[in-house]
Amino acid sequence: MTPVVLFVLLLLLTAVPPGATEEGDDGDSSQDASEVIARANAGIRTRLIYDDIVPNRRRNAVPCTATGCKWPKNGRFVTVPYTISDEYSVDQRNFINRILQDFNNYTCIRFQLRSSGEQNYLHFFSGNGCWSYLGRRGGKQLVSLKRSGCLYTSTVQHEVLHALGFHHEQVRSDRDNYVKILTENIQSGQEHNFKKVQTNNLGTPYDFQSVMHYNKYTFSKNRKPTIVAKSNPNLDFGRATTMGANDIARVNRLYNC
Repeated sequence: MTPVVLFVLLLLLTAVPPGATEEGDDGDSSQDASEVIARANAGIRTRLIYDDIVPNRRRNAVPCTATGCKWPKNGRFVTVPYTISDEYSVDQRNFINRILQDFNNYTCIRFQLRSSGEQNYLHFFSGNGCWSYLGRRGGKQLVSLKRSGCLYTSTVQHEVLHALGFHHEQVRSDRDNYVKILTENIQSGQEHNFKKVQTNNLGTPYDFQSVMHYNKYTFSKNRKPTIVAKSNPNLDFGRATTMGANDIARVNRLYNC
């Protein structure tokens, strides 16, 4: 049994029942990341692109993993130091730590608490929404997970995957083969969240159930779909509440695990 298959089986066995509250959560654990992020980031002043990515003025907003923003690998492992703000309760800090442990268990990423000498690290704090930078930025790199609104498994994983260098699924370079963007249904001013990006898809299939995929009604102005699957316009998608096998496989492929 491969590590990825084992990971998926473990998630199914340990999943929180629908409607239950995870330790560290403040609401229904069944909510997908796109719903949580859109609600938490509504009206915030932090400048964001693609809904929850902070633009880096030193590089383009396009994926940068080919030009220096991957976390460095030393031997078999990729060490990502991190700190967690004291703003969170003990239970909330433990919750974030458990999510990071999933990456440690099933990839070669090793999140570890920062020591005083490490200059490049992630800092999780309760900001004004749910957001992250794309890939390694350098220095103290903020990941905002608002205490009231962002502490869900899907949301923490989603923002961590951004920090590791991954974009949203529905903006990947081959998305036009799989989905149609219905611009007539998108809220005014939110069209930029659907712009296609020249991504490295790492030989993995387009994944409607990726934790990085918007649901079909994200940023709808009229309760009609903003994204539809070309294979089946009635397909519901983007409802993942945790990482799937493709999400894990992409981390392993990008970092040569």
